[in-house]
Amino acid sequence: MAPPEIKVNDLTYKFPNYPTGIRNISLSVPPRSRTLLIGANGAGKTTLLRLLAGKRLAPSGTINVSGVDPFKDGLEGVTYLGLEWVLNPIVRTDIGVSELLRSVGGDAYPARRDELVGVLDIDVRWRMSAVSDGERRRVQLAMGLVRPWTVLLLDEITVDLDVLSRAEFLAWLKRETEIRECTIVYATHILDNLAGWPTHLVHMHLGRVREWGTADRFLGETAALESTGNSRLGELVLGWLRKDLEERGPRNQNSMGTEGMTYSVGGLGGYGLEHKD
Repeated sequence: MAPPEIKVNDLTYKFPNYPTGIRNISLSVPPRSRTLLIGANGAGKTTLLRLLAGKRLAPSGTINVSGVDPFKDGLEGVTYLGLEWVLNPIVRTDIGVSELLRSVGGDAYPARRDELVGVLDIDVRWRMSAVSDGERRRVQLAMGLVRPWTVLLLDEITVDLDVLSRAEFLAWLKRETEIRECTIVYATHILDNLAGWPTHLVHMHLGRVREWGTADRFLGETAALESTGNSRLGELVLGWLRKDLEERGPRNQNSMGTEGMTYSVGGLGGYGLEHKD
C-alpha cells in the first residue's frame, strides 16, 4: 500500500445554489504527520475534510489520498469522524457498549479494543440511553478507531470530552503516528493540550488555505509575542483569527435566512443540516 500521504491540487468545490465552498486549495500532507486544520467558523474546514474522506465528489485529479481518489476508489483505511454521529437515534437507545464495539469488529482486534476502552475511560457496562454526551462521544471514538486506520480525519471530535480525557486521547493519537504508518488531520477550535502535538498547521480563511507548513516554521514566529497565559500555539491561532476577522468584517446579515441562523443545502446525518466549518 502507498504511504498515507494526502495531496490536494487546485481543489475548488461549491455547494449547488449556494455561494460558499472552498477555492483553489493545494496541500501536501506527508505520511506520519499530525496536521491541525485551523480557521474560523465557515472557513471551509469541514467541507475539505469530507472531500478528503470521499464523502463528496471532488473534481477529477484534485485529491489523492495514499495514491488514489478517495471518492472513486473507496480507499480502505480512511476514517472520518465528525459530530453528526451523536444525532443518530441508535446511540441513544438502550444498547450496551459491548454490543456496539462488537458490531464494528471489536472482537477481531481485542488488544486494540481494550486499549481504547482504557485510554477513553469507558465502562463497557454502560447503556447508551443512560450516559452523558461526553461518555457517548468516547464510545464513538472507540468504535471509529478500533479497526486500524491509515488516514484519520477528525472534525471537532473532542468537543464533548473533559480536559483529562482529551489529553489522554491526543497522547494516544500521537503514539499511533509514532509507531504505525498513519496520518492525522484534525480540525478543532480547542487548543488545550495541543502544545507540541501538531507536526503541521493549515490555516483556512473564507474557503481558501491562507498558509500552511510545519508547526516549527509558524511557532517560531510567536517568540516575540507578549505572554497572555496562552501557549505559543494559542497565541499564533488567535493572531490568525483576529487578522481574518479584520479583513472579512461583519458577516452580511442579508445573507441569513433568519437572524442568527445560516442555512445551507445538503444533509447532516439525514437531519437536513449541513455543518460547514
